[in-house]
Amino acid sequence: MVVVLDEAVLTDPGRLRAVDRALLSLPGRSTPLDDTARLVARLLHTPMACVTLLTEDEELFVGEHAIPPELSLNRRAPLLYSVCKYVVSADAAILSRDMTEETDETLRKHPLLLEFGFRAFLGVPVRDRDGRPIGSLTVFDRRPRDWTGEEADILAAVADTIRVQDDSAFHTTLLESMEAGVVACDRSGRIVYANRSVREVLGFGPDGPLPPELETEAYRLLTTPDHRPMSPAESPLLRALNGECVVSEDVLIRRPGHRTQIFDTSAQPILGLTGDALGAVAVAHEVTALRRVERFRNCHIAVQHVLQSARTVSEATPELLRAVTATLGWPAAELYLIDEATGLLQSAGHWDSSGLDPDGFFGHTPVHGQGITGRAWESGRPVWMPDLSLSTDLRTAHERERVEICLRRGVRTALAVPVRDGGTLLGVLTCYAGTQEYEPDLLTVLLDGVAAQVGVFVAQRRAEELSRQLARAQADFVDLVGHELRTPLTSITANAALLAEETSGLDADSRHMVESVARNAGTLQRIADTLLDLAGLDAGHLELDVAEVDLAALLCDAVTAVRRTADRLTLVTELPAELRLPGDAERLRQVVDDLLLNAVRYSPPGEPVHVTLRADDAMADLCIADHGIGTPPGEHDRVFDRFFRGSNVRHQGTPGSGLGLSLARAIVLLHGGTIRLCDNRPSGTIVCVRLPLAGPSGA
Repeated sequence: MVVVLDEAVLTDPGRLRAVDRALLSLPGRSTPLDDTARLVARLLHTPMACVTLLTEDEELFVGEHAIPPELSLNRRAPLLYSVCKYVVSADAAILSRDMTEETDETLRKHPLLLEFGFRAFLGVPVRDRDGRPIGSLTVFDRRPRDWTGEEADILAAVADTIRVQDDSAFHTTLLESMEAGVVACDRSGRIVYANRSVREVLGFGPDGPLPPELETEAYRLLTTPDHRPMSPAESPLLRALNGECVVSEDVLIRRPGHRTQIFDTSAQPILGLTGDALGAVAVAHEVTALRRVERFRNCHIAVQHVLQSARTVSEATPELLRAVTATLGWPAAELYLIDEATGLLQSAGHWDSSGLDPDGFFGHTPVHGQGITGRAWESGRPVWMPDLSLSTDLRTAHERERVEICLRRGVRTALAVPVRDGGTLLGVLTCYAGTQEYEPDLLTVLLDGVAAQVGVFVAQRRAEELSRQLARAQADFVDLVGHELRTPLTSITANAALLAEETSGLDADSRHMVESVARNAGTLQRIADTLLDLAGLDAGHLELDVAEVDLAALLCDAVTAVRRTADRLTLVTELPAELRLPGDAERLRQVVDDLLLNAVRYSPPGEPVHVTLRADDAMADLCIADHGIGTPPGEHDRVFDRFFRGSNVRHQGTPGSGLGLSLARAIVLLHGGTIRLCDNRPSGTIVCVRLPLAGPSGA
């Protein structure tokens, strides 16, 4: 037979693209083409069969049975001696009864076939889903053979099952319906498939053939996670084409006028039977919301770090706003706080990453109930404006002015959230975006969380400032009492003592008044002295006179003194013979006397007071336990504050200044020890003092 090659058919671009598509899809067939070749060899009783696809420059063996390796040459062969090219060119069955008798020189002298003893062949076209010939299904025999029409029909029927359209409609529908984006390229890197999701993300219609400009637009919009334009060679698809398996990498799509989208992308090469890359496929899942949530968490951590290291609100504001705007990808934000003196909302600071001239954008005074910030101030609820240019709600002159300023700056979206501490409104946090945003609920959750952090911080700083003011006022009061009153009190006390000694010429009432003056002047003198002691100890002006002290002997003397002055008193002691440590004996005696006096004062007559002293390897433990009125819940720590007296003591009218325990704590702390109160059972108080055996600071 005589065969004529039609080069136009062999080099037709549509046919070659069909071959590329087949090479991409055939490896995923449920039935391997080697099985198909084996099947036709058995059906037609031939020793050898193969399925080949014809590219522009070679024949690819995609299925074979008993083909000698020298024939397929690693599953590919040059076109010079190809049988497949004649089948494709004719788009019909081609056969040879005996190649040694063929008039066609190429068919007659196929060197490899003849070398392995093959004499006859029958080949039929393999077509794509559109009916284009892309290859052949061929069987070979080692003897001359008269091929029958029935055998040709059998071979054609089997070849028809190889059509690339097998399951293609289902697969195409499946890919098109996926929310994930799927894109594939051929061996040259040219994009040959992009599903509906990809086309919509890139701004193209969901239906119809791939637009010619889709590939250029796709690579133009790709951006790296650090917001740098991504070159085509850096894209996961082309990296996979070069043999790399890309697993779960973030790729950003940034379309002008649209929000940036983030895609978790994986890609891998599509390998043919020869192991070469036939193309590559990439799958991308949008994770914009997920990544934003992850950034929100990091934002909260960053804001917390800023607030923990800042001393003032003004110091913290720029950095915390920088963390917020970086998380959102927005250019600017401003924090407003309500001034405690005027009640007005005033700017506490801002952050601007745009580099533009402020031009009145920051630092304005919000109007209550007007504008984004003013409305959040009035309502105490978040206010969201998705597109300021389209808003019909902002109508007042102030609101129109603010909108114009925002639009001139390129701001399209604004979100303001109230800053609270519990139920108290402290201010408003306002953020600005240059593009329209579509996730107000998610953004509001983030900013509500940040605003709550800021609210707690502002409240704490204001409370600390109030505490400092109170401490200064208390210190001023102590200084006033200690210095301004001490001199006149000294004079009064001295004169009252002299009068008390010369009462022989006074009647009984006069003597009683003189004694009362002397007694009360002495009380005031002791309070003034205690206040001066506290001030001096706290400020470090008074130092301890440290020497070796026998704490057991000191306690024994103090208990003996109390027993002499108290009626119906039972003091139970458990003291070692000796317990020595470095300390200031006079100051420690002050502590012991005050604690014993409290225990006696608040105990019912006849109830025992227990005094114990023990020591371990490092500490001495002194405990004084009574069965008196005790200390109300929640006041165990406060009783050490200056001038504080337990509520049960105040209600009973028991006299006292509220300074004794404050002085005792100051002395114990200077010794490197601790003092605490706990409840005694069933009633009363236990005071425990722990002192280091090594003395103050290891002395």
